[in-house]
Amino acid sequence: MAAASPTALARCCAPIAGPALSDEEAQQLERVFKALADKHRVKILNRLLSADGDAVCACDFEDLLGLKQPTVSYHLKQLFEAGIVTREKRGSYAYYAIADDAMAQVCGLLGAPA
Repeated sequence: MAAASPTALARCCAPIAGPALSDEEAQQLERVFKALADKHRVKILNRLLSADGDAVCACDFEDLLGLKQPTVSYHLKQLFEAGIVTREKRGSYAYYAIADDAMAQVCGLLGAPA
């Protein structure tokens, strides 16, 4: 086996450009990815994104997902605690919307344009 040339070795060991994620930033992304690691929560996110900023009643997700209210509430809570959605009480109903900077924050942490 031939030894690597000094030029090849230098290219291989060159530092990666760009800032590395801090532990806190990595934990933020982990919470978001865990929250989105479920098909029902991805469908909720899709519905909220298609609402163009309007809030959607939690009850509207039952038919969309084919789930009972307690299960829908559980999924919405996961998205809320991850900072992806906001919740607003209107009487006895809860309305959800995409958090203002949620998508931009995730893209920023990943180093991608929002």
